[in-house]
Amino acid sequence: MQKIVPFLWFDHQAEEAANFYTSIFKWSKLLNISHYGEAAAAPSEKGKVMTVTFQLEGQTFMALNGGPHFNFTPAISFFVNGDSPEKVDAYWSKLSDGGTVLMELGTYPFSEKFGWVQDRFGMSWQVNLGHHEQKITPSLMFVGAQHGKTEQAMNDYISLFEQSAVERIDRYGAEDGEMAGTVKHALFTLAGQEFKAMDSGLNHSFNFTEAISLFVNCNTQEEVDALWDKLSEGSVIQQCGWLKDKYGVSWQIIPTILGELLQDPDQGKAQRVMQAMLQMKKIEIATLKQAYER
Repeated sequence: MQKIVPFLWFDHQAEEAANFYTSIFKWSKLLNISHYGEAAAAPSEKGKVMTVTFQLEGQTFMALNGGPHFNFTPAISFFVNGDSPEKVDAYWSKLSDGGTVLMELGTYPFSEKFGWVQDRFGMSWQVNLGHHEQKITPSLMFVGAQHGKTEQAMNDYISLFEQSAVERIDRYGAEDGEMAGTVKHALFTLAGQEFKAMDSGLNHSFNFTEAISLFVNCNTQEEVDALWDKLSEGSVIQQCGWLKDKYGVSWQIIPTILGELLQDPDQGKAQRVMQAMLQMKKIEIATLKQAYER
């Protein structure tokens, strides 16, 4: 099971978006679709699609129809490597259709062929000519009040997970028009998965939002407790295993047993688990089990 899963918050387009993305990338497929039950916030939502789990290039993503509360921003984008100019063009053609170009596809000092676009759903993609084993890499951009904190955030994150390290850091020089020494580009791994990060001191009108969170699959209560305790330092605590860390990045710290209990064919048991979960901030496995077995 993939340890950290990008979790995408849509208003009502989760299934449409998942179908769109799986049509673009190889080794892609829908894995699971869940529906709102009795615990739906509004009666009109009952029976409608709640979450869609899917794979792109073998990597797992989750999408939620959560309502019009959050919007995607370029603070978290997905960096895509195409191993030929034709592949880059194909990605760009599909992702930019109906979207908004942030950086035109072209040649830059750092890449022979690169472009940055928000697709028709608002998700940001950086499309690049290059070969890399992990085709799609989440990329965090630290701006505004978080500018200059990329390296600190990376070091905090890698301290939380096994198989984690900073792989490469390129820093701004005085000639770059940015604060010298801050992170121009960085590559790091968490639980064996690659992430990118950078600082930007430009005047951006956006920052991190809950529209993209990092969903962490935890095997035990001890793991939930440890991650929750560390990530919640200086954070904004939210409901149902969600928190926004001190850098503004959103996480969901979720025991894997929650998904198993919610998928039980006995809808009475599943709904009791859902109701118990909705009352929690940090997820407590023992309380979930009590609700299930009642």
